[in-house]
Formats: sequence, C-alpha cells, structure tokens
Amino acid sequence: MAVKTITVTEEAYNALKGLKVPRESFSKTILRVARKKPLKAFFGVLSQDTAEKMEKAIFEARKRRNAAHRERVRRIVRAVEHGLP
Repeated sequence: MAVKTITVTEEAYNALKGLKVPRESFSKTILRVARKKPLKAFFGVLSQDTAEKMEKAIFEARKRRNAAHRERVRRIVRAVEHGLP
C-alpha cells in the first residue's frame, strides 16, 4: 500500500483527531468523513406522516425560541433605558 505524507495545521489535526473513534487510523477517519452521503441520498427516508410531525415540532420549537429571544431583547432594552448594568 502506497502512502503519502501531508501537512496540516494544528487546528486541522485537532479537528480530525476529534472525529477519530478509538482504534481508528487517521487514514480510515479521513475516508469515513470524506465519503459522507450527499443530502439528496436521504430523500424519501421519512414517511409523509413523520415528516409532517417533524416539521410541526421544528416550527413550534422556533416559535418558542423566537418568543424567548424577543423577551430577552425587551429586558435588555428596558435595562439600557433605565441605566441598569
């Protein structure tokens, strides 16, 4: 088996090291990560019913997150207007 030596930054090395599973070589990690399936490969995996439930759950979670964000902004604005830290 032929081998190649490559140079990567320490940041890239640490990122790759974080993706490794125990007893996996860096070569195997690179191949595993590089061979990820394109998003279109997952088209049709969910049933229509499951997809609709997920869509509704995501929508509701976003509504809650947005409401919480608006409340945080209101509190910050009130604090700034009243000169509070």
